[in-house]
Amino acid sequence: MIGDIFPAEDGLFEETFSTDNTYRVHGLNITIHQDYSANLGVAASVWDSALHLCQFFESMSLDLSGMRIIELGGGTGLVGIVAARLGAHVTITDLPFAISQIEMNIAVNTPLSGWPSDAPTVSALSWGLDHSRFSSSWDFVLGADIVYLPETFPLLLDTLVHLCRDGAVVYLASTMRREHGAQDFYDSVLPQMFNVELVQRDPENNVNIYKATLR
Repeated sequence: MIGDIFPAEDGLFEETFSTDNTYRVHGLNITIHQDYSANLGVAASVWDSALHLCQFFESMSLDLSGMRIIELGGGTGLVGIVAARLGAHVTITDLPFAISQIEMNIAVNTPLSGWPSDAPTVSALSWGLDHSRFSSSWDFVLGADIVYLPETFPLLLDTLVHLCRDGAVVYLASTMRREHGAQDFYDSVLPQMFNVELVQRDPENNVNIYKATLR
């Protein structure tokens, strides 16, 4: 069932290989292992929107220390790892096939002195199917480049509503690909239940960041 909702992209990463890249964010060097394979598909990559979201928090001088954060569609885990390195209590979620990559990257980025609050936890989450087993007590819900399959938009909306029942603020960063319906999600789908604000637009890279709060 999950494979039907989140289909693999045919021809994506037909040849299996891996890379390790280091990203400088918030004064931190974050090393991310990326397994490019048909099994991981789009979850294998650090997408531009993930870096934009991390840089947005840095530009806003947002203090994440002690904050309760859940990341949706974590992929490589970059956003959640950065938040945890900055002192947040973080849960990183994705579909089951991506969990091992996230766990590997958490291990690689564990500070010698230990995590400021605690290490990120990792959990499988299928939008609209098992979100109710997760708490609604979050400060922030984060997602980077998770808006690209229109058939999943209702599932994502249901998941966000549940996670935000206690007042969480949502920040979503998206590459605004017309063929993926991202603009429609932010203009028509998300506003059904949320107040939505465009907080950053990067026309050069076609990346937008949106803030949303439950109505």
